[in-house]
Amino acid sequence: MSFSNASSDSARKEDRYVLDYDTGYVSDANAVHGQEFTSGKTLYAKLQRFAGKFGMEQRGIERVPSDERTDSSMSQVGTLWFSANMVVSSFAIGALALPVFNLGFVDSALTIIFINLLGIMPVCFFSMFGPRFGLRQMVLSRFYFGYYGVKLIAIFNILACVGWAAVNVIVGAQFFHAVNSDVPGWAGILVIAIATLGICTFGYRIVHAYEKWSWIPMFVIFMIVLGTFAHSGEFNSLLPLNTGPSEAGGILSFAASVFGFATGWTSYASDYTVYQPVDRSRKSIFIWTFAGLFVSLCFTELLGAAVATAMATNEAYLTAYEEAHIGGLLAEVLVPRLGRFGEFCVVLLGLSIIGNNCPNAYSVSLSLQVLSEKTQRVPRFVWTLISTAVYIAIAIPGYDNFENALESFMLIIGYWLAIYEGVSLTEHFVFRRASFARYHPEDYCEPKRLPPGIAAIAAFCMGIVGAVLGMAQQWFTGPIGKLCGAPKFGGDVGFELAFAFAAVSYLGLRAVERGYFGR
Repeated sequence: MSFSNASSDSARKEDRYVLDYDTGYVSDANAVHGQEFTSGKTLYAKLQRFAGKFGMEQRGIERVPSDERTDSSMSQVGTLWFSANMVVSSFAIGALALPVFNLGFVDSALTIIFINLLGIMPVCFFSMFGPRFGLRQMVLSRFYFGYYGVKLIAIFNILACVGWAAVNVIVGAQFFHAVNSDVPGWAGILVIAIATLGICTFGYRIVHAYEKWSWIPMFVIFMIVLGTFAHSGEFNSLLPLNTGPSEAGGILSFAASVFGFATGWTSYASDYTVYQPVDRSRKSIFIWTFAGLFVSLCFTELLGAAVATAMATNEAYLTAYEEAHIGGLLAEVLVPRLGRFGEFCVVLLGLSIIGNNCPNAYSVSLSLQVLSEKTQRVPRFVWTLISTAVYIAIAIPGYDNFENALESFMLIIGYWLAIYEGVSLTEHFVFRRASFARYHPEDYCEPKRLPPGIAAIAAFCMGIVGAVLGMAQQWFTGPIGKLCGAPKFGGDVGFELAFAFAAVSYLGLRAVERGYFGR
């Protein structure tokens, strides 16, 4: 057992059953009740009692019993994802369309809408598992990758959480610098990181409480950006578009960026619904998650793509983007026309990174606990503190020295999400026949009752092959990627091939594995 022998025995003794109207009776076995975290005289128990005094969430990856799934607010599911994406990071994705991929607004808009629609589906789907099983996303992944195989997935998720948190705080610090060049990068990084730490240390409840309201000022400011830019007359929806292989390659590569950002939340999905009541409608969870993601992503990315069109005809916009990246671009929209109030808006937009980084900082602690029984015995809030220190240590030197290299590395490892989805969705829809009843969530901590994970890891390796063949990144373009666009740049089909290679290979390998091991 992964929590402790005492708590595991207690959980086994209390093998109660609760009625789930969609799947029949679901066992509460191996769920861990809140009081068990503070029992005993161990250092772990003392730290948990300390956390409890300040209202911090004490639970980590231990399964939530049904009687403690009491989060009655359905809207929080939607507002969490709405706030996490009503940020400059998603605006920046849309703004890549013209300067990086040389796309006009029509191409960009269609790509943003349809690719986001596809990318968020796995997030919506896995969010439905939280109320049913009370399991975090990385723990749920044991039913696809096995008890030991999921540790590889957790490592990739840790790299993604820490890496993107570092990239995000660098972007936020650039906004402060765009307003006042005397503000050093490290100062902006510390402000955003410490504010995020303060929220995530307290856990699930405070993260949801912050995200419930943080979208409002950001939405208002983005509306100001929209109104100010529209009034400027700089928008050009009739930009000449590339044609032929060049246009196809640009669309494919831009689609990869949009898809990677949207689907990046998949590995966190059920982390934010585990306290929802066990009888919560799956349809409601799906719809609220979909609405929160789709509306915010499309709004901010379409706005980013629209503002970026000004770079084609106005040298000031292009210069601002080249010198101060996305912070400079937004400052060029707001400051010349709104003066000091425009500067205030730019600073607040930089602070929007907090909402984007909260899921990273919270979920990374859960992935760290999945690595071993020893890491699970470190309280969640301690891991949040450690991971924050790590990404600050990466971001401060990265601000001046290797931001582009760091971002390129993060884009490359992002292909793992397509592989993860290829394996997990194939397991659910093919081998578990799309039925929640074919899961036994009480087995989450029983290695011998979970899939061996051999097929999943082998399929993961095949997915890496697909990603390498199809990627088109600054550092490397695969042989298939070279065929999907202009000869010099190619087109990125890494996500598509990673998913296909992983899913197809898993179909055959998993059939053999089930036949041999019987599980």
